[in-house]
Amino acid sequence: MSETMSAREVFLKLLEGITEGRFTELAELYSEDAVVETAFEPVGPRRIEGRAALAGRFAEVATRSPMELRAKNVVVRETDDPEVVVAEWDYQVHHRITRRTFEAANIQVLRVREGLIVHSRDFHDHLALIVAGGGLPQLVTALEGK
Repeated sequence: MSETMSAREVFLKLLEGITEGRFTELAELYSEDAVVETAFEPVGPRRIEGRAALAGRFAEVATRSPMELRAKNVVVRETDDPEVVVAEWDYQVHHRITRRTFEAANIQVLRVREGLIVHSRDFHDHLALIVAGGGLPQLVTALEGK
């Protein structure tokens, strides 16, 4: 029997999968009833519930994302609750379409139980990603409800 991964190990495995572009494998790191909240998502869903919904979201990213991500300045802080870690890092982002390269800041608060993410509260710099992709006009239209 293998040892269950710690919250830190699960986060690092998640980050590794993202930076290596293995999005279709990421849902396996979440529990069946996981909840992911993206507090600063400007127009998309700010709450995704369940492994199946997350798998769908990751599959969409795998086929549509024009970005290459490299994590740097990664800091994982353990808390007095062994299930919870707070991770801070920057992505060095290369946008393949606009050819822009930039950094985007990130913070994630993860609760991991029995080696699976049960809750994640994510704070990503969505605006930097949208601007770099040339999507600011579409964002403004979406925010205006047009």
